[in-house]
Amino acid sequence: MGENNEEKPKIIVDDDWKAQAQAEKEKLAAEAEKAPPPAEGEAGAAAGAAEGQARELPPANFATLVSALVTQVLLSLGGVEDPRTKNRYVDLALAKHHIDMLGVIEEKTKGHLTDEEKKLLDNALYESRMQYVQTEQVATRAGPQTGASVEAHRGGARRTPGGNR
Repeated sequence: MGENNEEKPKIIVDDDWKAQAQAEKEKLAAEAEKAPPPAEGEAGAAAGAAEGQARELPPANFATLVSALVTQVLLSLGGVEDPRTKNRYVDLALAKHHIDMLGVIEEKTKGHLTDEEKKLLDNALYESRMQYVQTEQVATRAGPQTGASVEAHRGGARRTPGGNR
């Protein structure tokens, strides 16, 4: 091993990345200028966005409606932090209300949904109901006191006053 036959690694510097990034930025800016102005209903949503930031809303369709209600169920069951307080709260009555709203949608749309929409709604109802039962059992074990901690469930969720049953 007296000989040193090792080749030194070749370093290739790509100075062209800045030019590519700038070209992409200019292309996006040009596409944004060509985009049609927002429709009348979308203008209000854009006005409500934070200053200097465009807000993109999800499409107004059946999946978004179901998703919005499931999100409310999860919030009410302590599955998601309240974005304002950064706390998790359990309000079983409110969760039940949102699950019942999903049930109303199921009842009123019976026979009028695509297979995909029906599966989405069925899964949302099943998962929401199962989560409700699980959270109710944990809350019941935690005790009837208002404000009692729901132990080791949902990352430290707490019941709100009047939020039990």
